[in-house]
Amino acid sequence: MQVILPQPVADYLAVHHVMTLATQGPDGPWASAVFYAHDGCSLIFLSSPNSRHCRNLALDARCAATIQEDYSDWAQIKGIQLEGRVIELQGDDEKRAQALYGEKFSVIGPLAKVPPVIVKALAKVRWYRLVPEHLHFIDNSKGFGHRDEIDLPPK
Repeated sequence: MQVILPQPVADYLAVHHVMTLATQGPDGPWASAVFYAHDGCSLIFLSSPNSRHCRNLALDARCAATIQEDYSDWAQIKGIQLEGRVIELQGDDEKRAQALYGEKFSVIGPLAKVPPVIVKALAKVRWYRLVPEHLHFIDNSKGFGHRDEIDLPPK
């Protein structure tokens, strides 16, 4: 079931590019900045399966993430906080993820136009989908600490 996000949330996801992904593994908690594209409320990202966050996710798919800017005025703070699970994509799901990601980041668009160094790097990554179970949109312009919980379908 595709979730229809409130327009301010969808707009926020569309214009931002990096999420901080928090995972837990044998060496403790870990946070990593990764580029993302969104598909409804899900976030698509790519990464090396050998990275610490992907090794953690292979053991425990649960994670948390934030998307925000670096603000100097607390009243301007906006952002997204979420928790969910990550799945590695394959087959048609992987192809769809690559297409969505290529629409947002032209450097990995149609492979015929991708620089060779990027093609080489893409051969070493896996594609992932973070499926949120809880998602909040923070907007301090509505008051300090204002958070709207976005309704997501039960799992």
